[in-house]
Amino acid sequence: MASVEEDPRPHGASRGSRRRSREFALQALYQWLLARTEPAALVAQAAEKSDYARADRAYVETLINGVIARAAELEAALQPFLDRPVGQLSPIEHALLLIGAFELTVSLDVPYRVAINEAVELAKVYGGTDGHRYVNGVLDKLAAQVRPLEVRK
Repeated sequence: MASVEEDPRPHGASRGSRRRSREFALQALYQWLLARTEPAALVAQAAEKSDYARADRAYVETLINGVIARAAELEAALQPFLDRPVGQLSPIEHALLLIGAFELTVSLDVPYRVAINEAVELAKVYGGTDGHRYVNGVLDKLAAQVRPLEVRK
């Protein structure tokens, strides 16, 4: 499993600005889950990273601030689809599920398939061996509940 602070992909690998934004948000939320660092400090730390200019800065802030502000609500929405209490999730899976849940419930401009796929792809890079499958299953069930018309199409 790669550290959330490292970028295990080759230099020059192409990433969209929103994908990079999710990656910065994952790093920040990982830190928040472990140390409860204040959102403003997390945003400031993200902005100091060398490749921050490639991210959608406003979206990084939206994800960090939005997820932290709604964490209890997002966790409650996820809990029926988890096989264990949210506190027993790995910090990476927890952060990715929070990001995915936020995009599914708040960022309605993000298609549900994109929200799920982005979380799964980040889980493949940063999560445990089968973490991406777990993230996919949980977010797929949440999407069916919160975006039933979009999912049925």
